[in-house]
Parts: sequence; structure tokens; C-alpha cells
Amino acid sequence: MNKGKLYLVATPIGNLEDITFRAIKTLKEVDLIAAEDTRQTLKLLNHYEITKKLYSYHRHSEETKTDFLIEKLNEGQSIALVSDAGTPAISDPGEEIVKKAIEKNIEIIPIPGACALINALITSGLNTREFSFYGFLPLNKKLRNEKFEVLKKEEKTIILYEAPHRILTTLEDILERLGDRYIVIAKELTKIHENFYRGNISEVIKKVESPKGEYVILIEGEEIKQENTLNNLSVEEHYKYYEKEGLEKKEIIKKIAKDRKVNKNEIYQHFI
Repeated sequence: MNKGKLYLVATPIGNLEDITFRAIKTLKEVDLIAAEDTRQTLKLLNHYEITKKLYSYHRHSEETKTDFLIEKLNEGQSIALVSDAGTPAISDPGEEIVKKAIEKNIEIIPIPGACALINALITSGLNTREFSFYGFLPLNKKLRNEKFEVLKKEEKTIILYEAPHRILTTLEDILERLGDRYIVIAKELTKIHENFYRGNISEVIKKVESPKGEYVILIEGEEIKQENTLNNLSVEEHYKYYEKEGLEKKEIIKKIAKDRKVNKNEIYQHFI
């Protein structure tokens, strides 16, 4: 008997039209759908007139339901795994069944589509060349403190997810632990009330009133923050900053030019 295939199907993060033709075709053709919340997925299926057997597969049932779904796959049934919104296994259920499917030599097929963190990043105006995604911050105080120690040293653009009832607390924690950094908050992506808040954290906190919906928080990386701070200095002050660090003139000029993204000869002219 041939084994079934596991399809990881990305679903809309807001607007129901943000789904691919391939995703709709896959949902119609599989034998069953494993959904994070069957009620939420049913809305999507009804919209596209898809009738399919649904099984609940969420964070609290991953451990017990994974073996059940693997058994179905071994019997030759094909399964589409979907989360409430976006791409499965990204801060949503999916990681465990993928690991087990790999162990059992079951074919896994990604059906790409919407992903909140990517859509938030490309509209943020922050560095997109390198970024680090941390999902939801831990609620446990000790683990949360440990995570902030990691975030303090993060040079890349930081991306977090947050729920509406915790957004203000999390912003206050970021301000206290990371300083008044430049951030971007993407709210309710692709939905009617989609909105973006941009500015230093102390400014953005005042704008986030009556928080509702889902949030993506993007924080300027430490390296960019320092670079921007230095670039606000005069060239002479910039020079003295590196001079205090014990650097030689040639090295200082090279670093200033790199910070300001100009030719080093332009900086050199200031010190002839």
C-alpha cells in the first residue's frame, strides 16, 4: 500500500482571497484536513464550497493526535495540515507531525502562501537582508528575562508576534529592556482594519489604543540602532567616538565612511 502525502497548506491571514489556486485544489483533493481550529477552517471551506472531513490538531493535542494522523498517512490517506491563518508550523502546530512524517518516510509537500511575518517585514522599511524571528515571547518571567538578554545583542531586525491583550505590556517591556528603539507594528494584516505604527517605542505606545486583532512587532537591530546614533553626530564627534576606543586615524576614517555609506576620501577631506 502506498503511503499518503502530508500537505502543509498556507491559508489566508485575513482576506479570504489571499489563497492560492493550488491551495484550494489541494484542500479539495486530500482525504482529510487537520486544522488548528475546525470552526475557523470551516469558514474558509464554506467560502470555497469545499466539503471535507475535518480533524482538530492544535498545540494541546499535537502529542496525542500526531500518531493518529501518521497512522492515517500510513494507510494511504492524504492529509492537508492548516493553521487558523498563514503558514502551518510557524508559531502554529505542525512541527511535531513534520518530524514524525520524516521519520516514517512520508512525503511532505509545502503549499506556499500567506505568512504574517514576511508581509510585515517587507512593508516595514527596516533591514530585510537579515532578520531574526522569535515568535511569541515567553510568558514565564524567568524565560522572558532570558529571551530579552538574547534580544539585547541581536544585530538583525527582530520580528515578534503578540496577542492584543498583551501588546501594551510587551511594548513596555521592550522599552524598558532594549531602550527607545525604532519599531514598526503591523496590525490586522490584510484585514479591513490593517494598520501600521512606525516610530520610537515611546511614541508608538501612545498610538496603540483599544488594542484588538493580531500584531507583528518589528524592532530595529542593535547594529542599525548604533549606526544611526553615530550618524546623528558631526563627523568630528563621530571621529572622537572611535578615537576613544583606541583606533588609529586610518581605521577610524574607514569605519566612519562605512557607517555613513560614503566614500572614505569624503571623510578624509575633513581631517586634512
